[in-house]
Amino acid sequence: MNSPEILVTTPSKDYELIDSGDGEKLERFGRFVLSRPDPQALWPKRLQEKVWKKADGRFIRAAEKGDWSLGSSLPERWPVELGGLKFWVKPTAFKHTGLFPEQAPNWDWLRLQIERAPAGAPEILNLFGYTGGATLACARAGAKVTHIDGSKAAVTWAKDNAELSGLRDKPVRWIVEDARTFAEREIKRGRSYDGIIMDPPAFGHGPAGELWKIEEHFLPLIESCMKLLKPKPLFFLINGYSAGYSALAYGNSLLPLTEKYGGNIEIGELTIEEASKRLLPAGIFARWTGV
Repeated sequence: MNSPEILVTTPSKDYELIDSGDGEKLERFGRFVLSRPDPQALWPKRLQEKVWKKADGRFIRAAEKGDWSLGSSLPERWPVELGGLKFWVKPTAFKHTGLFPEQAPNWDWLRLQIERAPAGAPEILNLFGYTGGATLACARAGAKVTHIDGSKAAVTWAKDNAELSGLRDKPVRWIVEDARTFAEREIKRGRSYDGIIMDPPAFGHGPAGELWKIEEHFLPLIESCMKLLKPKPLFFLINGYSAGYSALAYGNSLLPLTEKYGGNIEIGELTIEEASKRLLPAGIFARWTGV
């Protein structure tokens, strides 16, 4: 396993981390600026409060809940481009926008893995696929993708992003199902994949109320997914943000792959570069690459 790396998303035409600090971050999505909480921002803000107050929308936390305060000029959703893909951005509950800029380096990595695949379109499984960033990156690179998420709204959003990116006709199966249930069914069906991606939350529910608790269900899901890999798999990518585990823990969970197939494991942090060049931690990753 390699030493931990730091992957960085830098400012681009449609996305910029303007400032961060005091448990908040100020971001530009296209021509609109949003302010929202971020517990990783354990430092003082660089910009004056008057700059922050000019944001088009702000997520205000109250006790254990919170809600958006949105300006009248802000549309319900608007398109942005990141990493060669297009997404609909929309402020939603739990401070989310549907776009995770820190994943852009992983999208580049996925494209490289797919481009080095032998002849024929590799088959990729994306679990907890949400609004589809990784799915779109793989589809654009020429893969066949099975996109799984327990939320019908999230899958619809991902399909809208695919259409916006000009990828509507790519071979993607959009499935609303519990990740663990789907993996077990695929094993019984004798299905297999060249690559697997997952971004498991700390806690959640499937479409039929199936409970997901990462401390109980992560390892069994990893074991199921390893049974779904083809004899010469390309990659296995795990992302994490809110679960509290380290990248090393995720990397250790992939060690059986090196024992069986050889290859290499990379681990590290996903970060976003602020305008001041300060880096905001935005998640962890562990990824195995076959020979």
